[in-house]
Amino acid sequence: MDAMDVLTNIEHVKAYYQPIFSADEHIVIAYEVLGKLVNKEQLINLNTFAYDEDIPVEYRLEVERKILRLALSELMEKTNDYDIYLPCNANLLILDYGESYLDIINEFVSEDSLSRIVLVLSEHDYKGDFGKLSNILKYYRTYGIKIAINQVGSESHIDYIKMLSPNILKVNIEKLSYESWSAQNDLFTSLGSLARKIGANMLFEGIDSVHQLQFAWKNGGRYYQGKYLATAQADTVSRELLKDHFKEKFQQFITTEKRLLEEKYNELKNLQNMLETAIGHIKPTSDNIEQLLLLAEELNDCSFRIYICNEDGFQLSPNIMQVDKKWTVQEDAVNKNWSWRPYFLKTIIKMRNDQSGVFSDMYSDIETGEMMRTFSIPLNDSEYLFIDISYDYLFKYNIFR
Repeated sequence: MDAMDVLTNIEHVKAYYQPIFSADEHIVIAYEVLGKLVNKEQLINLNTFAYDEDIPVEYRLEVERKILRLALSELMEKTNDYDIYLPCNANLLILDYGESYLDIINEFVSEDSLSRIVLVLSEHDYKGDFGKLSNILKYYRTYGIKIAINQVGSESHIDYIKMLSPNILKVNIEKLSYESWSAQNDLFTSLGSLARKIGANMLFEGIDSVHQLQFAWKNGGRYYQGKYLATAQADTVSRELLKDHFKEKFQQFITTEKRLLEEKYNELKNLQNMLETAIGHIKPTSDNIEQLLLLAEELNDCSFRIYICNEDGFQLSPNIMQVDKKWTVQEDAVNKNWSWRPYFLKTIIKMRNDQSGVFSDMYSDIETGEMMRTFSIPLNDSEYLFIDISYDYLFKYNIFR
């Protein structure tokens, strides 16, 4: 239907409510408002209506405000034990500095209930001045209103999100398949780190399967939404609709994750013991290339490069590098400095104080592009050995995550 069809049938616009569930309580803690047009026996989704720039602004405002008034008039007459997520096109909000939108909220919501309101807007669809938008949202927050940023992902501008100081980051995983989990892990790790830094909770939407629910749970999602859990309805549902279901599924997730973590811990411990045994037997030093080559041969199945640095990150030894299944000596690596690498100095301090070896997280090697881990260990008061572990070995023993 085109814009005029919607406007001439605006009395048939209805507000629908999709439940949002919490990880900590396993209950419905909020509803997101969706606008739908009832056309005979069809329900036409109006989610994108406010963003269609081919439609005049006044028409989009009329429909957006119609949905807002309908939802608040209905929901505020019910119980007050849930939050209300309200859709908002930031490009329309800024036209009058958010005054008319706030007036509608105040028309239906008492001052002591404004903390239940969550304004949902999309950062990468906004085309105006982020400073102005930030000021409007700060003003809204003085009333206790919360802010959620919608469609957070690879296209998002992190600096703009930080400027808007949201309470909730909404991440859509509807298109996430089981096969693409590993490929997208870095993105979700980054989003989780961002959420922690700015004090926001993560809401995973588009959950259409139990596997996606497990992914959301494993990646720090506090709130969940999607067809697998509950579709949008014309009315609210019981708060404890899925409480038993969540308890059962989460117990399965916990059991599986504990088993995987235990297996990973044991494999890493076995690898560390093997590495330390070889190092203790050979006792390599930076000035003895033959010892380093001997150690490399001992570690032929798991490593592709070993080298020694001092505590300031200057490389004291050549690289002992495996090329075409043969160990070679790369003298040009001597005196290179690696202190600029993230966590290098932190790792040195940890090794120096604990006097024990440390495994890095997974990362991509700048020379080979291969995903890997590095095992680091102090050899003496001034030398630290670094052993790069190949992805093939890590994958074989399931210690690549």
